[in-house]
Amino acid sequence: MENEQLIKQVTEKAQEWLTPKYDPQTQHEVKRMLESEDKTELIDSFYRVLEFGTGGLRGIMGAGTNRMNIYTVGAATQGFANYLNKNFKDLEQIAVVVGHDCRNNSRLFAEKSADIFSANGIKVYLFDDMRPTPEMSFAIRHLGCQAGINITASHNPREYNGYKAYWDDGAQVLSPHDKGIIDEVAKVKVEDIKFKGNPELIQIVGKDIDDIYLDKVHSICIDPEVIKRQKDLCIVYTPLHGTGMMGIPQSLRLWGFENVHCVAEQMVKSGDFPTVVSPNPENAEALTLAIKLGKNLDADIVMASDPDADRVGMACKNDKGEWVLINGNQTCLLFLYYIITNRKKLGKMKGNEFIVKTIVTTEVIRQIAEKNNIEMRDCYTGFKWIAREIRLSEGVKQYIGGGEESYGFLAQDFVRDKDAVSACSLLAEICAWAKDQGKTLYEVLMGIYLEYGFSKEFTVNVVKPGKTGAEEIQQMMQNFRTNPPQEIAGSKVVCAKDYKTLKATDGEGNVSDLDMPETSNVLQYYTADGTKVSVRPSGTEPKIKFYIEVKGTMNSVADYLAADAAATEKIAAVRASLGI
Repeated sequence: MENEQLIKQVTEKAQEWLTPKYDPQTQHEVKRMLESEDKTELIDSFYRVLEFGTGGLRGIMGAGTNRMNIYTVGAATQGFANYLNKNFKDLEQIAVVVGHDCRNNSRLFAEKSADIFSANGIKVYLFDDMRPTPEMSFAIRHLGCQAGINITASHNPREYNGYKAYWDDGAQVLSPHDKGIIDEVAKVKVEDIKFKGNPELIQIVGKDIDDIYLDKVHSICIDPEVIKRQKDLCIVYTPLHGTGMMGIPQSLRLWGFENVHCVAEQMVKSGDFPTVVSPNPENAEALTLAIKLGKNLDADIVMASDPDADRVGMACKNDKGEWVLINGNQTCLLFLYYIITNRKKLGKMKGNEFIVKTIVTTEVIRQIAEKNNIEMRDCYTGFKWIAREIRLSEGVKQYIGGGEESYGFLAQDFVRDKDAVSACSLLAEICAWAKDQGKTLYEVLMGIYLEYGFSKEFTVNVVKPGKTGAEEIQQMMQNFRTNPPQEIAGSKVVCAKDYKTLKATDGEGNVSDLDMPETSNVLQYYTADGTKVSVRPSGTEPKIKFYIEVKGTMNSVADYLAADAAATEKIAAVRASLGI
């Protein structure tokens, strides 16, 4: 009976899309779904409205209220334009940047968005082709714009697209603007969308911004002399068919690296991502072709960026000469270690520097910061929160780097989102510095573990698709709150943090406040043996994430494999404790 009611509701919604307000192609697609005996696609496409959330939009492309199409994108842009016109009503000319990635329909959605902004009297700087997300963030600040959007679904599978909204500081929108935009978008009806643009208010940008951005990226180079000595460092790079090809090879050359090899098959722009199962550098499979080339060339480093070039993945040779992947936590660790160590060594520290990591990222970074007397800040997951810390200290303290476990890093403050262009360039410098000392990147990582302590991190993604999945995720979080674990893998929980209530409870039951800018649906548990478990529903995908970090002991590099194996066993015990 419940299913019949749902089919009735989605059928009524779908029939509204058969009116002249929608184009013939969309009407044809909706009609096909309505006539199909299997109503699964119809339900998935219309059971809800694809919500414009705090991160914008992200969803599967197609016709329907729960899909990415010109109408859902159009409503988002119209609502955003309405909010900008209200918020900046005293400004003579409001301006925005519009960028996009390589995905199918990204250019279409970007051009439609540019038309809608311009139809609402807003000046638009539209990139002439796909560009990395960080360049779009940079352009907002450089051009003095009030906002920007990027049409991208980041590293999601090929059927997805997305819409990210940015504010005048180049960061994704935060409170109160996120809520304000959401409210405006919710009011928009399809007949309210002004699709007919004003060409006089649309300015195409491209190489002019590229050159300035890449020069700025080059300015963060810490030790140019080591690059001169190691200019023949053998680098293999892949953009995984995406926007990285528009900036990363050029940036590496600008930094002085002369031996850069791109994976030819993946230097082809394609929203179908034909050479990978999923265009995510977090997945080993995505680096298969790059590692193959790396082996053939006996390369020093293999690096990959995701389709919108904000994330970076990497692989290097271990002490046996075998290619191994460096995970997101290790990536962040390597970057911050290098930045702090070499800025100090070269006398570039002024004493007012700070770094940022997210609450789910490895705690070894805290050890590095404390030992080097550098301020370290914890923030929520997502680079908009790292950007917030930069903004709060602008002109007072110097941000020198920040990152998170999901393969994102930002080494500078002129961009306010994760940046694979600068990260790849800085990674090459780290490898050059290591090689200058007769070391590999792997050996640098081992040295960090020996000096600051070993930890192993593992993320468990429990995927729960659809309407029932969302309800199951909600129930799982409720269960953890109602019955919090007292011990995990045999070790007592000595601190539990609930970011929804902003309360921390120690092992004796004492409660204290958490100092965070707002609440978030995240739970964390710390145990007596140093284990940390974070539980967080994803904001962009139908899954709940468990971030596990366990500690180990290493007295020499020879101990690494044993420490890693013991940590793997401990992670399995943690998973068993939590029932995941």
